[in-house]
Amino acid sequence: MSYKLKIDINADVGEGIGNEESLMPYLSSCNIACGGHTGDFESMSIVVQLAKKYQIKIGAHPSFPDTLNFGRKVLDISPLDLFDSLVSQVIDLNNIVEAEGLHLNHIKPHGALYNLAVKDEKTAKVILNVVKSFSQPLKLYAPYKSVIAKLAKSKNIEVVFEGFADRNYNEDLSLISRQKKDALITNKENVFKHVFKMVLEQKISTINEVEVELLVDTVCVHGDTENAHSILEFLYHNLEANNIKIL
Repeated sequence: MSYKLKIDINADVGEGIGNEESLMPYLSSCNIACGGHTGDFESMSIVVQLAKKYQIKIGAHPSFPDTLNFGRKVLDISPLDLFDSLVSQVIDLNNIVEAEGLHLNHIKPHGALYNLAVKDEKTAKVILNVVKSFSQPLKLYAPYKSVIAKLAKSKNIEVVFEGFADRNYNEDLSLISRQKKDALITNKENVFKHVFKMVLEQKISTINEVEVELLVDTVCVHGDTENAHSILEFLYHNLEANNIKIL
């Protein structure tokens, strides 16, 4: 088959759900929790070995050091302390990855850290300094038009624009708060329509049914979504059936 379009599919994994084996066949990259919000040596090792088995790209998924709130609250932490924590988290995963004869592909911040870096320059700069602190070139998974993506370009960091397959958007491209009932898209047909529009038209329909430009290189299905496996399986096969290559 000759493909006209392509997309990467990623998921946040190693977060205690234990469903990675069922998700991996439908992913082309993954973001592994590395101790900030959850995750330890054992969980990282298991997921890295699965990623190796299914030959998918491996990324670090560091967070505010806050297991109590699963990294979903902004911490009052100094830039230096945040930098040190994030570097430590990524190093822990990178050591496991290299021991398997693999290499780390990217960094994708988690939760509140991800959302804050979208709009806050100080936080974005800390994360970018973490990326640059490693000798190997690491990509950054970040949203289109975000502060961190714009700053990354100026630092010669390759940005992979990320969209969310299972989340609804506001008109400013922020995600609908998880506290609201319409935050998640769990119907697999609706997830596919959402992603297909992103890939084919470079647009999304927001929660208010307004069309907004959104460029994506990768789409995320959250591993902790209740029916993540069925969503991913449906998404994977229907994208391929519509001449869109998963890579």
